[in-house]
Formats: sequence, C-alpha cells, structure tokens
Amino acid sequence: MNAVRMNLPRLAVLPVLVSLSALFAGCSSVNQLLGKEESIDYKSASKPPSAKLEVPPDLTQLPTDNRFQVPSQTSSGSTPPAPSTTTFSSYSTVQPETKPAASNVLPERSDMRVERDGDQRWLVVVDRSPEQLYPVVRQFWQDLGFLMREDLPQAGVMETDWAENRAKIPQDFIRNTIGKVFDSLWSTGERDMFRTRLERVGNSTEIYISHRGAVEVLTGAEKSQTTWTTRPNDPGLEAEMLSRLMTRLGADFDRAKAAVANATPVTAGAAPQLVTGSGDTGALQIAEPFDRAWRRVGLALDRGGFTVEDRNRAEGVYYVRYVDTDAASTDSKPGFFGRLFGRGGDKPETRPQYRVKLVTSNDRTQVTVLNAQGAPENTATGRRILNVLSNQLK
Repeated sequence: MNAVRMNLPRLAVLPVLVSLSALFAGCSSVNQLLGKEESIDYKSASKPPSAKLEVPPDLTQLPTDNRFQVPSQTSSGSTPPAPSTTTFSSYSTVQPETKPAASNVLPERSDMRVERDGDQRWLVVVDRSPEQLYPVVRQFWQDLGFLMREDLPQAGVMETDWAENRAKIPQDFIRNTIGKVFDSLWSTGERDMFRTRLERVGNSTEIYISHRGAVEVLTGAEKSQTTWTTRPNDPGLEAEMLSRLMTRLGADFDRAKAAVANATPVTAGAAPQLVTGSGDTGALQIAEPFDRAWRRVGLALDRGGFTVEDRNRAEGVYYVRYVDTDAASTDSKPGFFGRLFGRGGDKPETRPQYRVKLVTSNDRTQVTVLNAQGAPENTATGRRILNVLSNQLK
C-alpha cells in the first residue's frame, strides 16, 4: 500500500486539511515532480544523531588565481611612493602570463567503479581498505536519518533500523505547518531497512547495499486494523543509495549516477540446484567457481534477512543468525515484524547461530548449512535456510 495514510483518531480535521492543501501547493512537491530534488528523507523511530558538516574527501581548496588582480603602480621619485592610475598597457606589462588552473573539485574517479550481476550492483573502491571506508559509510547512513541496528566493524557489516521515507508525503503548505506539530498525522505505510557489507578483495574493497521493505496493510472484515508484511526488495533504491555513497566518497553526482546506470556487467550467474541428501540434510549446487559463488551467496544472505556476524573467506564460511518465521509463528512471542521493529525485545544476538559453508571443486560450488558447532544442520530449519538462499540466488 503506497498511498499516504492519515491516522484514524484525527480524521475529524481531514476536510479542512484537504481544502487547504488544494489552495497551497508547496514548492518542494513541485520540485520533486520536476525531478529537481531527490525524494529521500528518512526518519527512524528515534531521533538520529545530529549530522556533522563534513568536507567531501576529494574536495580541496581551490588555488588562488591572481589573473584579475589589478596591480599597484607607484610613481618614481615620490617619498613615500604614491599610487598612480593603472592603464591597460601597464597592467599587461606587469601581469605575468598564467595558465588556467586545473580544477580538482569534480575529478574523474578511476578508483571507483560499479559492477552488476542482473539487478544486483556493488561498488568497487580501489586502494582503500574496509577499515578506512567503514566509518565513512556509517556516517553516510546516519546523515540520511537512519539509526544503526547493527554495527560490526570487525565483520565489515552494518544494518540500519527500520525507517520511513517521509519525502513520499506531499510537502504542501499544511504539511509544512501543522505537520511540525502533528507529525504522526501523516504516514506512508512503508518502512525501509538497508544492510551494508564491506568485503576485502585484493587491494580493493567491494561494498554491497541490500534493501528490505515492509508495508502496512489493512486487515479484518471492516479493514479497521493494520498489520505489517514484507514487500519485495527494491533494486532501484539500492542503486540510488550506491550512487549517493559514491558522491560521499568523492565522485561527482552526475558521474556517480552514470556509473550506476552503466554498471559493468559480469557473466550471468547460473541458477542453483537443490540436492537432497539423507534425512533432512541437503545442499545447493552452484555451477560457478568459488569467487563468484562467494559473492552471490553473500548477497543472498543480505537480501534474505540473515544477520551475518562474521565470515572467513579462506575457509568459505559465513557465520549467520536466522529467525525461522515458520517456527516463530507457532509460539506466543511477538510477531515477526513486531520483533523486527523492536516491539518484542528481539535482538540479533539472541537468534540461533548457523554456518553457511561453501566448498568448491572443478568450478562447481556446494553450499551447506551447519549448526553453531560445525555439524550438519539436519532439521527443517536447515532446509528452509537452503530454500531461502535458493530463491534469492535465482
């Protein structure tokens, strides 16, 4: 449900607001319709930290240019020297020949590029380590209005809290005045969460951004109640965030947009094959070498709602936590989205831990699920994890 929703207890003021909104059209809404503004304005449940004014990494002070400075002339024999009138001929004689200064405000970024596999994109930053980039990426999300739900520098993983894009609400005169007092009167009925993972690959760092969405829907015979449910991830929103992150890292806005739109494609990934073993055990077979399979499984984990606590690329293991929604629905604990939105006290560290292991042989990679002790997860939950990964890898 994408329509902007007003909370029911205040519907008495609806006719007045509608009438006044028709009379006063805010400039912000017009600019968004014309494409002059980016329609992103996130607000988390709590007030985010105050954003700091930062200078972009590659924005340096422009060199001074004295080509247009009028030189001072002095009359000979005067004590002290007295200024005289400057003529064009004297100016040309005194002023040295200068060459135009090269501007480094909008430099070409040969150290950043965007790659893609289908609708999945990621940013490659050359000669900068995850340790250097992690605090910049964290501040990037905080400046957008997000709170950090997970912050794991040692694993190169961060996840934002659920937040609402308030820019989807029309910013007319009434919204800009009354909305400052009764901000909760308006709601988009949508929430977004973003997960960012930084991966070291040689002398480069790959940055992955994955989106998860929730939408509020009306339920009941009279449609008088609401509940939250999942909505598909938005690759366009992921691409928008990648371009904004490139700008934060020093790229020009237009060039960042072009880099995302014209991302370098890699060979299309092969569809995984689910292989069943004895009992409930099983594995995914991916007809790709380790490097590609590792990247694809990592993206699948991000988009599938797993919490990646750590990883060991040399051993081919992702350490993850996972909430089995089917099992959770049979107990009396708060609902799945209630826990996601923090209303049930659920924390990532309280979820069961598993290992997702990749083993490659002859350019084919097998993916299995292990428990926290490293033994095969021969349960229905292990099979469901493989099914989630399989759906994300298709």
